[in-house]
Amino acid sequence: MALNTLVVDDSSVMRTIIIKTLKLAGLPLGDIWEAKNGEEGLHVLQDHWVDLAMIDIHMPVMDGEEMLIKVRENDQYKNLPVIVISSESDPGKIEKMLELGATFIHKPFTPEVLKEVIVEVTGVSHENED
Repeated sequence: MALNTLVVDDSSVMRTIIIKTLKLAGLPLGDIWEAKNGEEGLHVLQDHWVDLAMIDIHMPVMDGEEMLIKVRENDQYKNLPVIVISSESDPGKIEKMLELGATFIHKPFTPEVLKEVIVEVTGVSHENED
């Protein structure tokens, strides 16, 4: 299964890092879409099938928490695997994202951690494994 992935972060540099890490992980990737805030991310979800969303918390227009709440309210995406990648240190904020069904990765992260979490939340494995 190729993973169609949505990367939502207001930092174009961080989106690039995440996408490069995805490509280097050896996981089966489909289309990759980028959005710079939660509102743009929701538009991508309306227009495309996405298997995995990777979002930041702190973004302008619509933050990651509000986006995740709206994703969970949508029947089509209520079970979408979501990985929150953030430098957030407030335990209450992190707990809220976990309660909404997301998995949390602190910035900075290693490619190995990202790959491990993607495999855990999606069930996919390396492209060259049977």
